[in-house]
Amino acid sequence: MFQSRLSEAADAVAQHFERVLGSFDDLPFVQAMGHATRGGKCLRGFLVLESARLHGISPEQAIWPATAIEALHAYSLVHDDLPCMDDDDLRRGAPTVHVAWNEATAVLAGDALQSLAFELVTHPDAGNDSARMTLARTLAQAAGARGMVLGQALDIAAETALSPLTLDQITALQQGKTGALFGWSAMAGPRMAGADAAPLAAYSGALGLAFQIADDILDIEGDAATVGKATGKDARAGKATFVSLLGLEEARQRAQDLVQSACDALDVYGKDAETLRDAARFAVTRRN
Repeated sequence: MFQSRLSEAADAVAQHFERVLGSFDDLPFVQAMGHATRGGKCLRGFLVLESARLHGISPEQAIWPATAIEALHAYSLVHDDLPCMDDDDLRRGAPTVHVAWNEATAVLAGDALQSLAFELVTHPDAGNDSARMTLARTLAQAAGARGMVLGQALDIAAETALSPLTLDQITALQQGKTGALFGWSAMAGPRMAGADAAPLAAYSGALGLAFQIADDILDIEGDAATVGKATGKDARAGKATFVSLLGLEEARQRAQDLVQSACDALDVYGKDAETLRDAARFAVTRRN
């Protein structure tokens, strides 16, 4: 059930991107925007659509914030791959935007994708005024200096720090860098419905950390062809990660414990949340 729902979400978001981007002039940075949004798991968009389904929000309404979060995530990857950041040549099994075009086009495409996220999340079809305002405000918080950008900044600062990060510091970093967008995605449904978001906040908090631990493990055990991006970079850079601090086996166990916590947080929804439980299990068993 989960894999089919994830595939359906990816298809729906891809089709929505095609419609939206098709309305723009066919310029290089727009082509680069399309390139940046293709491929990937669409897990964040899936979380929006699934949390919306749990709260009786129609797919026609939920597709707007689902596509918005994937646009914002794509922007973050385009900028993260730039030479001034992580300097990566491969993303989702394809050349990164600055490699396929150039750095200026990559910057512009990322900027435009970030702006597009807020255009989509505030579209009239995304809900009533109150819901759209809440989605836009919380997306800005999750994406900016309180969330993802903060996590990115802490990650960059750690590269030149005099001593490696502690486990608590890595956890705080990843709660921003990875967890903030997972949290926004999972809480989009109750926010659109005006319902209690606390269960999905707890779920997504555990899910985001489990996902990052799995990423750290893949950086060691995965290969670029399967993962779709360069591997082994953290170890070569001497970067502190969950794996470097805990060791492989303890990191695996920590991820499994977080998956259980994520699943337990969904008890209030009963069997209706089984697909979200499967998503948490997938986060630590994926190979890319």
